[in-house]
Amino acid sequence: MRYILALDQGTTSSRAILFTQNGEIAAQAQQEFRQIYPESGWVEHDPFDILTTQLSSAIEALARAGARPRDVAALGITNQRETVIVWDRETSKPIHNAIVWQDRRTAAVCKRFVDEGVEKTIVNKTGLLIDPYFSATKIAWLLENVPGARKKAEAGKLAFGTVDSWLIWNLTSGKKHVTDYTNASRTMLFNIVEGTWDDDLLKLFNVPRQMMPEVVWSGETNGEVTTTLGLGTIPIAGIAGDQQSALFGQLCLNPGDAKNTYGTGCFLLQNIGQKFVASKHRLITTLICSLNRKLEYAFEGSIFIGGAVVQWLRDNLKIIQKSSDVEALASTVSDSDGVVLVPAFVGLGAPHWDAHASGLLIGLRRSTQHGHIARAALESIAFQVADVIDAMNSESGSNFSELRVDGGAAVNDMLMQFQADLLGIPVLRPAVTETTALGAAYLAGLAVGFWDSPQQIWSSRKNDTRFEPNRNRKEITAMRDRWRNAVERSKHWTQDGPA
Repeated sequence: MRYILALDQGTTSSRAILFTQNGEIAAQAQQEFRQIYPESGWVEHDPFDILTTQLSSAIEALARAGARPRDVAALGITNQRETVIVWDRETSKPIHNAIVWQDRRTAAVCKRFVDEGVEKTIVNKTGLLIDPYFSATKIAWLLENVPGARKKAEAGKLAFGTVDSWLIWNLTSGKKHVTDYTNASRTMLFNIVEGTWDDDLLKLFNVPRQMMPEVVWSGETNGEVTTTLGLGTIPIAGIAGDQQSALFGQLCLNPGDAKNTYGTGCFLLQNIGQKFVASKHRLITTLICSLNRKLEYAFEGSIFIGGAVVQWLRDNLKIIQKSSDVEALASTVSDSDGVVLVPAFVGLGAPHWDAHASGLLIGLRRSTQHGHIARAALESIAFQVADVIDAMNSESGSNFSELRVDGGAAVNDMLMQFQADLLGIPVLRPAVTETTALGAAYLAGLAVGFWDSPQQIWSSRKNDTRFEPNRNRKEITAMRDRWRNAVERSKHWTQDGPA
């Protein structure tokens, strides 16, 4: 068998990639799908759009490689996290659209929980802060707002899952209702200290335990694909939430190792080992993939809008035709000329955690051009990452010496150079930037013996591209001060308006 197949189900597209034994991409396919915005601050997906685009991408990738299912040793799945799907166990039909991780409809409910003083308990059990980002309040909303849902859930007729669960349920024709530890740790219902669904939290959010999937390790076999789907009987052997998968794909296996993924959002994770530590600087603590089948943890800083700001330039402002045009447009000017864009379109994540923040574009003059706005958009991604790294440096008491990067926006040389300049440390980009999918492939391949060990994988990796900082620190300090000023102005904007 020549390949591992990785299904990379993201927020705006589904991708399938075939990897060879030396970790190179043999073929890939990708399909975008519809984003649904029923109300301001609400974000939904059609679960069948997720499923059909993922399956057709997998079949297309195989065709492009001239491969058959029998050429594939195993399948790994990585997915957008926190997004909630609830479906009927008998019919396999969702009771509602998926509520996406970006959705803010439960902001008022989250504020009420914070005001009631339960956040410390939740942090100590889950490592998470109370925020609409996580799954628990989304599940509760569905049970309260879909007619008959609570009664069915209490009768054991409904299943909850994050996107990995939904895909595996359908890939196995309903034989497997599972999730892995990394995805479970994002629900705000899973006790990451004890490694189990937490009865106190299920009661707090009024979510019936019988809805919850079985929790499995990220690298173990969980059934086979149903033959009717055109993928043979490929074993499903790897599952991980996208950011933990990227951490594994970067082989950040030791405490202190860290990476940042530039996807729809940006997510900075730092391996902290086998001891649970609650953050003092508004980061979250989350479970990561463990080859040892032990609970292992990372600090995480979650940025809600990263590469999605480029999509916003394309789809909303229409100043570029395709996302890859942004670097050329930003290059038409030498700097942003004082323009700052705070892309708080769905609130602010780490380290601010303000669900009521709003997007802000400031510093406009009559001389402002599209290029200035494009450059400010790219810079906003790097500024947000720098804020999170500051918090992480404070948490550990030691500063980063380098930053490993990956994800779609990491191919942008201008952004990577600005990130290095902003941080004052080298930025290292791997030859294969699709490390989210690569992590799922590594997990699946190690589980079935396609690779013997992480050491074997590491020995075949190609050298990174290295971006060295080369900008005046005084200039960088002034830029960061202006950024912080803009961020403060964006906060609490919708506090008195609709949640």
